[in-house]
Amino acid sequence: MEWIVGIQNAIDYIENNITEELDYELIAKESFSSSFHFQRVFSILCGYTLGEYIRNRRLTLAGTELAHGKKKVIDIAYKYGYDTPESFTKAFQKFHGITPSQARSNGAMLKSFSRLSIKVSLEGGNIMDYRIEEKEELVLHGYTRRFSGTPMDRKLQDHYFHCETRLRQAVLQYMAHDVDTVYNPINNFDDTGYDYYIASYLEDDDLEIISDMMGAEIAGWFEKIIIPAGTYLVCETQRCNCPPRHAEALYRGAVTQWLPSSGYELAEGPELEILHWPYKKDDETLNNSRYMELWLPIKKK
Repeated sequence: MEWIVGIQNAIDYIENNITEELDYELIAKESFSSSFHFQRVFSILCGYTLGEYIRNRRLTLAGTELAHGKKKVIDIAYKYGYDTPESFTKAFQKFHGITPSQARSNGAMLKSFSRLSIKVSLEGGNIMDYRIEEKEELVLHGYTRRFSGTPMDRKLQDHYFHCETRLRQAVLQYMAHDVDTVYNPINNFDDTGYDYYIASYLEDDDLEIISDMMGAEIAGWFEKIIIPAGTYLVCETQRCNCPPRHAEALYRGAVTQWLPSSGYELAEGPELEILHWPYKKDDETLNNSRYMELWLPIKKK
C-alpha cells in the first residue's frame, strides 16, 4: 500500500500547489521515491508525462476561470505559470481549440482534464515471468529518433519509424548476422519525450566491413549505444505472432505488480526491449516462438 499512498500524496501536493512553481524533486519526495523513479512510474501508469499532467490541469483550471470569472487574461496567464500572454494563448488554444478571449463567450466549448485519484481495486492473480539478472555492459550499434510523450504510445515507434528506416534496419541486421533479433533501447526520458533506438549487436570489426562493402556514408548511419552493467528486472511477453502489442501490459505489470513489493525501484539509465522475431519457420511455429524481453534497470530502495 505504501506506493499507492505515495503516488496519491504526490498528486495531492501537485493539486494543492498547482499555481506555484513545482519542483519535481519535492513532488517525488511526497511519494517516498527518487525523482527519476516517480516520473518513470507515473508515465508508465498514466500514459503521459508528469509535465503533461501539470500543464493540462493548469489549462483546465484556467479555462474555468476565464469562462466563469472576470479576471484579465494576462493575470490568469501569470497565475498558471506563463511568462507572457502570447505563450499562454498558444498553449490554451492548442489544448482547448479556442483562444482565451473566445472562452469568455457564452456557450464556448472547453476541454476538461480531470484530477487524478488513486483507487484501490482487487488486481493481480496473474502470472508474470521475470528474473533479476546482473548484466555485463552491452555495446550495440544502431540509430535513434526523439519522440514526444511516453513510450506507451507505440504507434510512431512501431510503424512510422520502422517503415522509415527499413533499409537501415535490414543492413544492420544483415551485418550483425542476426535477422531474428532487434534491440530497442529507450533512454533520456524527460518531459519533452524520449530517445528510441533500433539497434543490433555487432562485432568490433563489423563496422569496418560495412564501410568497405557499402561505403563510409552507410557505416556512418550507426552510432554506439551502451547498455551499462547493472541489475535488471527482465520480463517476457507471452509467445505470440505480434509481441509488441503486449508491451504496455508488460510495463504496467512490472511497475504495479512486481516493483511495489520487491524492495527495488527503477534506476536511471536506458531500458531495453529485445524483439525475438524469427521469420524462417512455418506460421504455427511462429505463433509459439515470437516474444519480447523487457530489461528495466533497478536498484535497492
